[in-house]
Amino acid sequence: METVQKKSEKQQLKQNVNLVDGTFTLSEARTILNGLLDTKINFHKIQRLSINEGDSSDPCTFDTGRIVELIDSKQDTKTFLADANLKGKKLRIESTVTIHVID
Repeated sequence: METVQKKSEKQQLKQNVNLVDGTFTLSEARTILNGLLDTKINFHKIQRLSINEGDSSDPCTFDTGRIVELIDSKQDTKTFLADANLKGKKLRIESTVTIHVID
């Protein structure tokens, strides 16, 4: 008789997603990085909105720290790319997202 492993024993507990890995022009890099940062900023804004939705008495005291941090990162990235003054050079971008299953 064949032994059946429990599903939880087969389950992977960690996965890496190679999100960005390549060489890009300045324009391409700006598009990729702005897209990633804008998506993350919008995610947090929607989360904030959904928490307060329908409650007109809510003082909207949601912590906006992460949103501010991401907006600052976007500005820092813009400044970095402008300061790099690459003039035809390319940029190497690497980004891996690690996902862990936690209890």
